[in-house]
Amino acid sequence: MAKILQDRLKIIDPATLKTLLDNDRVNLIDVREPSEHAREHIPGSILIPLSTFEPQAIPVNNKKLVLHCQSGNRSSQAAQKLFAAGVEEVTHLEGGLNAWKQQGYFTKINKKAPISIMRQVQIIAGSLILTGTLLSLISPWFLLLTGFVGSGLLFAGISNICAMARLLAKMPWNQQF
Repeated sequence: MAKILQDRLKIIDPATLKTLLDNDRVNLIDVREPSEHAREHIPGSILIPLSTFEPQAIPVNNKKLVLHCQSGNRSSQAAQKLFAAGVEEVTHLEGGLNAWKQQGYFTKINKKAPISIMRQVQIIAGSLILTGTLLSLISPWFLLLTGFVGSGLLFAGISNICAMARLLAKMPWNQQF
C-alpha cells in the first residue's frame, strides 16, 4: 500500500518550483514544525506541520499543490495523508529545503527563532549519553541510561518515529512562533 502511494507522489525540482513561485502558480506547503519554519523558510510557503497535518487545512484554489520539508521525508508522509483523504495529485520538492538552498535560492532566516528540533534532539541525547557514561564511573547501573538513549535512537532510525523530537516539538519555546 505504501509503495503504491509512493509511486503516485510526483516530484518537482527547485528550479521549476522557483518559476512557479515567481508566477504565483503554486501553494507551497511547509510541513516542518513551527520552530523550524520560524528559523528559516522559503518565502511564500504556508506552514502546516506534519505533527498536526489535516488535509482540510490545504488551501483550495487553482494553484498547483507542492509540499516540502527539510529533506523530503516528512513531505512524503504528508502526501500519504492527502492520498488517504482522496487527493489525486500531490507533488513534493525533491530534496526539500536542503535542495532549494543548494541551488542558491533565497530563504527567509530569523536567527532569534529556536534551533531545529533535530539539533535539540542531538544535544539532549548526547548530554544523556555523556552523563550516563560519566556516572557509570560511580555505579555501572548508570550505563542503563546510555543503553536506553541508544535504544531510542536506534528505534527512531529504523522506524522513522522519534518520540523525543515529537515531545520537543510540543515544548513552549518551540510553540511560540
